[in-house]
Amino acid sequence: MESVFMTEEQLVKKCVSGDATAQKAFYDLYANKMMGVCLRYMKDHDEAQDVLQDGFIKVFNKLPDFVSKGSLEGWVRRIMVNTALDQYRKNLKFQKNVEIDSVDYKLEKSQFILETIHAEDLLKIIRTIPEGYRVVFNLFAIEGYSHKEIAERLGVTESTSKSQYSRAKKMLRKLLVDNNLVEAGER
Repeated sequence: MESVFMTEEQLVKKCVSGDATAQKAFYDLYANKMMGVCLRYMKDHDEAQDVLQDGFIKVFNKLPDFVSKGSLEGWVRRIMVNTALDQYRKNLKFQKNVEIDSVDYKLEKSQFILETIHAEDLLKIIRTIPEGYRVVFNLFAIEGYSHKEIAERLGVTESTSKSQYSRAKKMLRKLLVDNNLVEAGER
């Protein structure tokens, strides 16, 4: 009888060979974490689920090209982020453009404290901010992209990326206070 435990390399080889059990194990291994990634970018659970499925299709199609340099999870995550960005760009075609400068939040600059906030509450708050802000915030603050990289990926200027990130932070501060997740002095 074959051992239940496989290395990542063995799992990838079995997936590439078409082993349905290995593919299910691979999906089960990464689906929950990657759903969290998708939820950060999409406006609701159904859209995130669609991105997750599209992302895994891409993962399985590109798995033969995976080189075992670096983290397999990181590689899968990168594909999920790119799939979410593709969906975001697709959605932009169907949305009206909103003038960014029409929203102005006059909040004082202070330390942004997240240690006391539950991840689920923060995710819910992040999902309520406008899509452009949310995408830039996720790419910069969570994924670690530079404003230059964000600008290139989204087809905007660096200053637009910086501006949207700044406004996203301000909006998040206000929402955290309004939802009693942090005290006004903790911002």
